[in-house]
Amino acid sequence: MNVDKFLEKYALGFTDFSGVELPEANLCGVKLSGIDLSHANLSIVNLSGANLTKANLSHAQLNVARLSGAHLEGANLTKASLNVANLIRANLNNAQLVQASLIRGELIRADFSRANLREANLSNADLREATLRHTVLRGANLNQACFKGASLVAANLEQATLNTTDLVRADLSGANLREAELRQVNMFRANLCGANLCDANLRWADLRGANLSWADLSGAKLSGANLTGADLSNANLTNTSLVHADLTEAKLVSAEWVGADLTGATLTGAKLYATSRFGLKTDMLICEWVDLSPKGDRSIIHTLNAEDSGDFFNETPPTIRIIIDRPLDPEANFALAGAYFQITQKYRGLKQPPSMEIGRRRTVFTFRVDSDESLFPVAYMAILPFKDATQTQKNIYTAIEMIARKDTNEQLISPQKIHQLTIFLEQAMQNVNLIKDATKILGIAATLNFFQAPTQTILTNSSAKNLIIHDNPHFGKRLIDHPQIEADLYEDELSELAKSRQPTLAMIEDFFKGFHYIN
Repeated sequence: MNVDKFLEKYALGFTDFSGVELPEANLCGVKLSGIDLSHANLSIVNLSGANLTKANLSHAQLNVARLSGAHLEGANLTKASLNVANLIRANLNNAQLVQASLIRGELIRADFSRANLREANLSNADLREATLRHTVLRGANLNQACFKGASLVAANLEQATLNTTDLVRADLSGANLREAELRQVNMFRANLCGANLCDANLRWADLRGANLSWADLSGAKLSGANLTGADLSNANLTNTSLVHADLTEAKLVSAEWVGADLTGATLTGAKLYATSRFGLKTDMLICEWVDLSPKGDRSIIHTLNAEDSGDFFNETPPTIRIIIDRPLDPEANFALAGAYFQITQKYRGLKQPPSMEIGRRRTVFTFRVDSDESLFPVAYMAILPFKDATQTQKNIYTAIEMIARKDTNEQLISPQKIHQLTIFLEQAMQNVNLIKDATKILGIAATLNFFQAPTQTILTNSSAKNLIIHDNPHFGKRLIDHPQIEADLYEDELSELAKSRQPTLAMIEDFFKGFHYIN
């Protein structure tokens, strides 16, 4: 069929041109919206600027076709062949391109927003500065494609292959790259903020200066990857492989990486404020110094040598254990849940619920915290529902006060850290007063026997050193058959006996020496 006859039939309202043969035809700027060109042969055709909105081009042959500036919004290009086609600045918004082939296609600045390119083949395609917002690329072949400066915000690239693909300065914020193949991908200064890279393969990837803050990289393979200067703050790196990865001056503030494999990795100059350092594999780790300042401004530098880097990166998780000399009963459990819920609403430092061990005689609550400096303020809040709260809180305040006075003559802790610890504790104290005024559940808890029982509160720092911050003198001496006698003894003897059970200055000093942030 020649072009004139084709256009004449379309002008008369005929739209079914399925299987039509129009190779090398010149259809520049024509209006063919809603047309059916499925299975058509349109190879080397010129459709530049043409209007093909909602057209059916499924299974069509459009190899080497010229579609620059074409309007293909909502078009159906399922299993179409567009190899080496020119789609520069074409609009394919909401188009269907499932299993389409666009090998070596020229797609510069094309708009694929919300298009469906599931299992499409875009290998070696040029998508520089293209828009692919919320685009489905699940299982697509994007090997060696160029996405330099492209926008892939919230795109679905799950299980896609992007080996040696160019994503320099591309915006992939919020994108789903779960289980994607990204070997040797170039993501220099790419934006991957909040992206899902769980179980992705990023071996030997170039991620220099990339923004990976809040990204999920759990279980990802980053062996040999270059993450120099990358921002991984608040990222999830749980069980991630970083073998021989280069993390020089990377920002890892508040990152979670328990179970990460850092064998042979380079961490010199990494920013590690509020980042846990336990549960890591650090054989042959290279690290000369780290930045522990809150703002990553090098105001707190911690120097390391080959001998002590292993200890520094293999601390134990700081914990608070509250041991209650009574088994937990259902009524107390209900009150405790309500009390801790109310506390967390006012004090975000107590963000994780405790683990519980309930025995025949005792109950143990274990709170895990993110850093050594959080131990004292979080313990100050965690003990709040119990009768021993007042004495425990007093001991916590006294311990900080004692170490601060000691440091007037001896620099066990830097003045900045003492000031920071004091601020954290004062914030906790202010929150206690707010909670007491606004929370009725604490009054209910105070009437239950479980919260009246003697307690021990034990702090464990990241060097596995313990400090019994409070040890009720009646702990372990509960008179099971005579609860009233027990109560009377408690009231009569507590204030006097408690004085001898407070931690000494030597105990407190030894505990603070195990804080890993101390220079």
